[in-house]
Amino acid sequence: MTGEPAKNRSVVLKLVLLASFMLGLSFASVPLYDWFCRVTGWGGVTNVASGPSDMILDQTVKIRFDGTLERGMPWNFKPVVREMEINIGETGLAFYEAHNPTDKPIAGTASFNVYPYSTGSYFNKIACFCFEMQVLQPGETVQMPVTFFVDPDMLNDKEAKYAKTITLSYTFHATDLPEEELSALTANYNKRLN
Repeated sequence: MTGEPAKNRSVVLKLVLLASFMLGLSFASVPLYDWFCRVTGWGGVTNVASGPSDMILDQTVKIRFDGTLERGMPWNFKPVVREMEINIGETGLAFYEAHNPTDKPIAGTASFNVYPYSTGSYFNKIACFCFEMQVLQPGETVQMPVTFFVDPDMLNDKEAKYAKTITLSYTFHATDLPEEELSALTANYNKRLN
C-alpha cells in the first residue's frame, strides 16, 4: 500500500511538469514561429532593408496589392493601386488607404505576407506603415505608403526565380490603446472640433 501513494505522486508530478512545459511552449511559439519564418522566408515573411537595392535588372516582376480587415475591425482598408510592374531591384512605392467611419479613435496594426511564399525573403521593405501602430481619428482617411524592392538574388533561388507575380497582402487588426492615450487622443480631437 505504501508504494501506491508514491506512484500517484510521481504520476501527478509528471503531469504537472508536462502541463508546465506545454504552457511554456505556447508562450514561446509566437516568437519562435516569427524567427523561423524570417530565417526561412516560409509563410511569405518579408525582409526589412535599410536602403534601396545596389542593382536594378532589366527583368520585371508584377506586384499585386491586397488589403483585408480582421473580423470586427471597423475601418475601411484597400490598396490605392491594385498592381504595378517594376524592374527587379527597382524601388517601388505603393499606397494603401484607410478610413475610420466611426465616432471614436481606432488604433490598428497591420500584419502582412507575400505570395508565393518562396519570394518572401526577397521582398524587401525599406519603409512601411506596418512597422508601427496606426491611429485614425473619427472620420479620418489616410494614405499610408510602403517602399520596397525585390532583391535580384531571387533569380538564383530554385523556386522563387519562376515567380512572375508577387502579391503583397496586409490585414489590419484592431489594437487596444492604453486608456490615458485614448483619452488624450479624444481630447485633442474634441479641441479641433470646437
